[in-house]
Order: sequence, then C-alpha cells, then structure tokens
Amino acid sequence: MKKYMVLCAGFCAAMAFTSCKSSESAYKKAYEKAKAQETAQQTAPEPAQTEANVVAPLVDKPATDTQVVDNLDNVQVREEKVSLVNGSGLKSFSVVVGSFSLKANADGLQQKLRESGYDAQVVKNDERNMYRVVATTFDSKADAVASRNEFRAQYPDAWLLYNAH
Repeated sequence: MKKYMVLCAGFCAAMAFTSCKSSESAYKKAYEKAKAQETAQQTAPEPAQTEANVVAPLVDKPATDTQVVDNLDNVQVREEKVSLVNGSGLKSFSVVVGSFSLKANADGLQQKLRESGYDAQVVKNDERNMYRVVATTFDSKADAVASRNEFRAQYPDAWLLYNAH
C-alpha cells in the first residue's frame, strides 16, 4: 500500500511539473504578431493635417514687471443669521475670533478684547445655538480682511462673518 501511495504521489508531481511548461511556440507566435502590427503602423500613411498649429512666441519679461494683485474676493466669508446679544451693533463684515456654546465663555472673551481696546460684541446664531465673539466690524470687506489677518496672530481660527442686515 505504501508503494502505491509513493507511486501515485510521484506520478502527480511529474504531471504537475510537465503541465506548467509553456511552449516556445506560443511566445514565438506572440512575438511575430507584435512585429507584424509594428510594421503595419510604420507603413500606414499619416493623415494629412489641414490646419497648422499656431504657437504664440514666448516673450521674456524681467521679474520687476511682475504685478501683484490682492485677491480679496477669494477670502471665504460665512453668512449667518445672528442676533446682537451685547454690543453696539454689527456692520456688513465682522471678524469673529471665538465661538462658544456657553454665553459666559463668550462674555469672558468679549471682556478681554474690550480691555485690549476693541469694541467687541457678542452675537448669537440661533440655528446652531452658538455665541460668536466679534472683535471688529466693518462696512468694507477689504478692511475686514486686513483686520482678520492681524487677529490671526493671536486667534488663528479668526474668520469673517457677513451680516446681510
């Protein structure tokens, strides 16, 4: 019985090794087919172009001619419906330096800003139930962006709020 098992195992191994061999003729056929396609592509006539490509000439400019444009319109502004809780009133664009779910925290930051000389205000977004601390408020977006950029040194998450009135 042992001899029979060894004989069967040897036969199976021999079959496995001989059936995995790839034939050289299959490679040769694939190579000849690729070569025929390559020569067909080389001998095919190219389609005639009806229009010539026009390329504008490259003009060198000195680096001093570079114009820097302030892209203030690319600054993200959030529009939220807010109501004034404490302060003198909002203009169109405001710089928000803090958002709190507790009014006491917003009042604390407002007091800190007022001690620093700012006319800080607290507004409430009823939809999100958040108190926003407004450090400064402006009629123009450009002034608000400049103020926000100054506040980002101390308040990195400062953002602009648009009040549609």
